[in-house]
Amino acid sequence: MGTRRDGPVLLEIVVPAYNEAGRLPEGLAMLCGKLAGLPVRAEVVVVDNASTDGTAGIVRSWDGPVPVRLVSCERRGKGAAVRAGLLATRAPYVGFMDADMATDLAALDEAIVLLREGRPVVVGSRRHGRSVVQGYALPVRRLGAVTFNRIVRDLVGGIADTQCGFKFFDGPLGRAAAEELRTTGFSFDVELLAHCVRRGASVTDIPVVWRDRPGSTFSVRRHSLECLFDLARIRARAGFRMPAVPAAPIIPVVSVRTMFAQPDPVPVPVALEKGAPSTSTAKSG
Repeated sequence: MGTRRDGPVLLEIVVPAYNEAGRLPEGLAMLCGKLAGLPVRAEVVVVDNASTDGTAGIVRSWDGPVPVRLVSCERRGKGAAVRAGLLATRAPYVGFMDADMATDLAALDEAIVLLREGRPVVVGSRRHGRSVVQGYALPVRRLGAVTFNRIVRDLVGGIADTQCGFKFFDGPLGRAAAEELRTTGFSFDVELLAHCVRRGASVTDIPVVWRDRPGSTFSVRRHSLECLFDLARIRARAGFRMPAVPAAPIIPVVSVRTMFAQPDPVPVPVALEKGAPSTSTAKSG
């Protein structure tokens, strides 16, 4: 069934774009082709994040099966671009995706079904048991991602992957969370989800097929310390107390590799007094 041409727009997808003239045409063609086959009317919002190439011109001249409009964001940073894009939406359901379309668009089908069933936040997860991940970065980057997500799990409703560029929201909730978003760097996803959780929203993660694409601007060496500072600020302004994760305290970047080189310590049970009945309920595994 194709996209409805009449009636209100039900879904708006934000695509943040910084110097994406090389990848944007293919990405938009894929996204618009997918949206044209959905049973809801959809639009795309491309946010030009102070690009110095032809990104804006590509959007202005785009002619495809679904509308694509341009929003300009002069404040640099993916978080700033996503915030500007979400605040420019009006649809009942909203979301954002990366310009490289690393997440296979087949996941949109399940995301839309869940949103229409009333799930307030639906996110793609590369760590879901049914996900297929192809060519995922260097081992040090995978290690960093695991560490990062263990640190923030209590902030984001317990999901295991906060950084997959595939997130969808109930529209009013997504816009309210974006209004409060202050993180402009790579940790913005955490703050955005934390604002949703603070409002009582559950977060549903779904499996995805994800393919690593060349051209990522994230660097473990250059951005790890920045991310840790961002997380400290996010916790400070989250607006409510949430318990820290005992197994993964916030630690300096230099000790990340050391921390995960050894298994977590196993608690030693306190010796029982002679004759006292055992009340242990510990389970193996």
